[in-house]
Amino acid sequence: MERNAVSAAATSGTGAILNGAGLFKSFGALKVLDNVDFAVSAGEAVGIVGPNGAGKTTLLSVLAGGLPASAGTVVFKGRDVSAVGSTGRSRMGLAKTHQVPRPFGGMTVFENVLVAATQAGGHKGQRAYRACVDSLELCGMGSVANRRAESLGLLDRKRLELARALATDPAIVLLDEIGGGLTDEETVQLVATIGEMRRRGMAIVWIEHIVHVLLQVVERLVCMVQGRIIANGDPKLVMADPAVVEAYFGSAPA
Repeated sequence: MERNAVSAAATSGTGAILNGAGLFKSFGALKVLDNVDFAVSAGEAVGIVGPNGAGKTTLLSVLAGGLPASAGTVVFKGRDVSAVGSTGRSRMGLAKTHQVPRPFGGMTVFENVLVAATQAGGHKGQRAYRACVDSLELCGMGSVANRRAESLGLLDRKRLELARALATDPAIVLLDEIGGGLTDEETVQLVATIGEMRRRGMAIVWIEHIVHVLLQVVERLVCMVQGRIIANGDPKLVMADPAVVEAYFGSAPA
């Protein structure tokens, strides 16, 4: 049972822009998702935490269409997209970043973003160009648009990964540990960018191990353990939940 229950819309998917219901995912005998219900409302920011192997990245991949669910359904913008792949979902407005950025090294930053705008976003002509410019400006990369992607450091590779997602003109962005490996100063810049995304009305689902960074952005926190959601609700209440404490530290405080 989920703890720290939030509104019926958040837990049941009623009125949600993205809703995964009864999601299972297995790789052979290994069960990675075990009857997960997960919903996000338009404009909402949700963080996902949990120990390694909890199923967090698999959940995002199933929601984004990169992995098919073994069972269950995914509904996006009121449409059952369970049989729709990642490109189809991206063109509907569902974008996802990856833990390890893998830009096209032989292309410029702008060309990388243009590929995302046209192929993943389905944009053409002036609309594609405008989407690229806007996403690069939002991510603070306008000044390096003509640099080859292979020359970028980690922060700029993370920014480029985010810019590529934004160039698809998403209604919701799934962020998979985009803050990993960054310094405190670089993380501040990243949080500012994600905050601006929220102000522009995008919904955010963010997996991150750096919990204090998540808490600067999200209004709801979900904790996963062994493929299940064990807590879901107000971030402070979730982090104080004995089950969450035990998942992280092995035992709840006396």
